[in-house]
Order: sequence, then structure tokens, then C-alpha cells
Amino acid sequence: MAHAATPWAPPTADQPGMIGPHWSKGWIIENNLLHDSKCNGVSLGKEVSTGDNDHFRTLRKSGHIYQMEAVFKGVNEAGWCKEKIGSHIVRNNRIYDCGQTGIVGHMGGVFCTIENNHIYNIAVKHEFWGHEIAGIKLHAAVDTVIRKNHIHHCGNFGTWLDWQAQGTRVTQNLYHDNARDLYIEVSHGPCTVDNNLFLSEVSLMDRAQGNAFVHNIFAGVMASREVLTRATPYHVPHSTAVAGVSFVYGGDDRFLNNLFLGNAEPSSPKHSVFLAGLDSKNTPEEYQRLIKEKGYRAGITKYVEIGQALWADGNAYAGSAKPWYGEKEALTVERMGAALRHAGDEWILTLDLPEAVINKTVDPVSTDRLGEPRIVEERYENPDGTPIDFSIDFFGNQREGIHIGPFASLKAGGQELVVWKEN
Repeated sequence: MAHAATPWAPPTADQPGMIGPHWSKGWIIENNLLHDSKCNGVSLGKEVSTGDNDHFRTLRKSGHIYQMEAVFKGVNEAGWCKEKIGSHIVRNNRIYDCGQTGIVGHMGGVFCTIENNHIYNIAVKHEFWGHEIAGIKLHAAVDTVIRKNHIHHCGNFGTWLDWQAQGTRVTQNLYHDNARDLYIEVSHGPCTVDNNLFLSEVSLMDRAQGNAFVHNIFAGVMASREVLTRATPYHVPHSTAVAGVSFVYGGDDRFLNNLFLGNAEPSSPKHSVFLAGLDSKNTPEEYQRLIKEKGYRAGITKYVEIGQALWADGNAYAGSAKPWYGEKEALTVERMGAALRHAGDEWILTLDLPEAVINKTVDPVSTDRLGEPRIVEERYENPDGTPIDFSIDFFGNQREGIHIGPFASLKAGGQELVVWKEN
């Protein structure tokens, strides 16, 4: 499917895509080639009765208020529940050259599995400006699993999880050459991010709370910030029923057994029309200055400024990446290297790690160890309520000794790993 004139799809509007289940349950969207949609490829989106661009039409209330109303209308009037909405499977698709998103959705993307998709060249023409641009942009991705996707060359974010990323899991994905890889916004957890490769210059924006980051590679910088101007909903565990609303105080996060490479300091205004409010005319020097002003840093030292507790253990840091002061036994080395290249139908990661990292064993991570986020008293677990098996690595291999990072088995020095192969 190609050349669809899909409209802009904010969370407060009807959200048509090139293809989508449109407020129903149990679709399988697989093995498709989807490209050159004006805005969106696949929509797992909202329907019209809960609102359609009401802020723009009326100017009576803010978009934040209309979005809150849409959530309650969904629950109270439009049948937003596990029995009727979501549980879709989106897999093995190639989605590229779309103006807004590869996959978009508000509320319709609950209880879904999004896996093994290749999503790239999203919003690289900079045709639009707005807060809804990403390879995958989901609001209310309750109990949705995003795994084994390859997401790159996205002009804003690789994946943006906005509002109610509760029970969401992001696992075994490959991100690179995005303006920013992952953004979790105004959500209260539990959101589990494990065994991913974040290889862009900006790895993470965390304006949420209650997230767990486990066995990932973070090559670039990251930022954390509270959000005290918007309260957003959270839910009864494994349900769309609204349990309450809360502001985001920042923190209440877990960083366990991650590699922070510290070798990808932003140096040029690539894709910068969307990056941290920068203008595409910024010089590299201005870009670097503004990045620092916005609070981007390698490692997790930024978290010293947040309002809630942070748990950090078993991480390794190199280059400009620095540990959080509360991490008592953090491993710091001079250098860890990572480079990605494309050869034929394969994407090959060259990884260079010192013996200190390879020889370091760390404590295993489990659902019990991660506990519960403070606001949402729900465990970091699978959608069916069973514990997550963190002994499985990026490739699906079983960890024996528990080592830092997303791979069960590595050696000291340089090595090549095929991290994506075209279907």
C-alpha cells in the first residue's frame, strides 16, 4: 500500500491510517509493505465519538483537558475495555517514508503486540511540526508489547510512549540514526524497557516515572524531567478502568545491568528541527550548547535532580557517561565502542568491550526484585500477570552467568554481531 492521503492524527482526533482496525479487537496486520503515507502508516487509534480535534474547533479548553475527556468517554461511553478493543498483532511489516508516524494510536492500541517490524524514514522531510511524530507513537499503550523491531532514521523519535504507558514492555529492539530513540512521557509505570540497543546520539528522554531499564545498551545521552503542569491517568492493573490521576514527579525508576557507552555526544544538528526545540539553522556549537541547557547527559547523573527515589545497580559506564552518585558499585571503564553497518540484508554491530566489563557478573533481575512503582501499585510483569523472564537476551538466548548488557555471551575486545536481518 502506498500514497495514501492520511490526515494528521493527534490523540484528541479520529485517527485514520493507511490501514487500521479502527476501534475493534483482534486484528492481525502482518507481512505488508506500507510506504509514502502523507501522515500515518498503521493506526491503532481512537474513534470519533470521544472527540475530534475539539480544541482546534472550539478553542474552549486545552488539548490536555480534551484528551482527559476522551479517556473517560472511552471508558464510560465508547466501550473501551479489554473485551472489545485492542489485542491486535502488528508484525513483519516494512513501513517507511511516512510524514508523521509508522504506527500511531490512542487507546485503540491496548493489549497489543507490535513485533518484527522494520520502520524507517519517518518524518525526515520535516513536512509537519507537532507533538505526535515518531516511528511508533502511542498513547495509552496499556499492556502492549513492542519487541524485535528495527527503527531508524526517524526525524523526531524512534518510539514515543505518551500518557498511560502502563504494563508496556519495550524489548529486543534495534534503534539507530534517530533524532532521539525513546521517549516516555507523563506516564506513571510500570513500563519495562529491556534488552534494547539504543545507538543514536540521544538515547532516552524520560519525562515519566516508574520505569525499569534493564540490560540495555545506551550509546547516547539522555534527559529526565518532572512534569508538574499536567496530571494524567493511571489504571487498575491489566485494565482500562481508570484508578486515578497524578502529576509526574520524576524518578521512581530502576536502571539495572545496562551498558552506557558514553561515545555518542551530540555534535551536529542532524534532524535537529525536532530535537529539544532546536532550529535546523543552529550551528554545531549552538546545538551542543542547547543540548546541555536542556539537560541531556550521558549516563544517569541527571537523575540527581529528580523528586523520587532511583534504583541503580550493575551498570557499566565509559567515556562521558557517568554513574548516579547513589550507585555504590558502578563499573567505570575508559572506553566501550559500538558501530553499526549495513551489508546486504544484514545489519552488523561491531562491539568492543574491555575485559573488566566481560568479566563482571551482576545480580539477576526479576519481577520480584523490581518491586512496584510508587503511584501505580502494579508489578513489572507480563500482560497475563506472570513474571517477566529477564534471563532471555536480545537474541532470545538463555543467560547463564548474568553479565552486563543485552547479550548473553560476549568476549573481550572486538566482535561482530548480526543484530537485524531482512525477512
